[in-house]
Amino acid sequence: MTSERNSGTLIIARPVEMPKSRERGEACLVLLHPPGPDIGKRTPLSKRTYVVGRDAEVDLVISRSSVSRQHSQLSQDDDGEWWVQDMGSTNGTFVNEERITRKRLLDGDQVRFGDAIFKFLSGANIESAYHEEIYRMTILDGLTGIHNKRYFLEFLERELAGAHRHRHPLSLVMFDVDHFKKVNDQRGHLCGDAVLKEISARVRQRVRREDLFARYGGEEFACILASTTLEGGVVFAEHVRSMINERPVMFEGEPVPVTVSLGVSCVFNEPGVDLLTLIKRADENLYAAKHAGRDQVVPSLATVRGY
Repeated sequence: MTSERNSGTLIIARPVEMPKSRERGEACLVLLHPPGPDIGKRTPLSKRTYVVGRDAEVDLVISRSSVSRQHSQLSQDDDGEWWVQDMGSTNGTFVNEERITRKRLLDGDQVRFGDAIFKFLSGANIESAYHEEIYRMTILDGLTGIHNKRYFLEFLERELAGAHRHRHPLSLVMFDVDHFKKVNDQRGHLCGDAVLKEISARVRQRVRREDLFARYGGEEFACILASTTLEGGVVFAEHVRSMINERPVMFEGEPVPVTVSLGVSCVFNEPGVDLLTLIKRADENLYAAKHAGRDQVVPSLATVRGY
């Protein structure tokens, strides 16, 4: 603050407030999918512009056949905001599974180039956000967003111990996509990924809070149903089967008919049954459903012998 006297009058000049520059913080991309040695790798965004693609000369190289040579561009504007722009790629650039031409990125957005999926993290607490994301990756499947096999096995072991202790029934439903290899061979792996994601989204809506839905591996899924009898497990499995069978998955404007085969197992007052035995029962019933013609539920070994 300054002052000057003029003819006995005190004039006070207040300091001029300069506009504050926006705090940009840090930003990075974390690889979520596909699985492999680079899963969880963090790419700091320290430059203002990045070209993303398959070409060895671009800034962020993604060596995947589904990624174009120069696929997308990431750029930071004068306000510190990050934008992603598609560069006419063959398979498109997606933000939270919405195909985009150009879009501003927000902290936590999922960005997909072809079949490579990244999590965008930004802000002052990026280090803690990164470690949180790494933890999530240990329990969640990067493609579908549901729980992975590792978490499934830990959860099932706990639930099975509780079922034995409290003498409650526990049901397990395992299913996989019929003729999934044909989908990949005829329509490509991007279509196969879309099928797995759509199935996961449909089934997730049907699962109770106390239950668990997980990707067991490849095109195989599993549902752990707490305090559920074999009959209840069959009702759930039939609902899943019809829910997937009732309408095709849409991929690039074309319908992809999808069916699943399901096996159900249940443990109730069988203290000798362990985790592997329960899984084996459900898996055997799943493959019995496939051998019996697919798109159906097999609930028990007695049913299997009836075929």
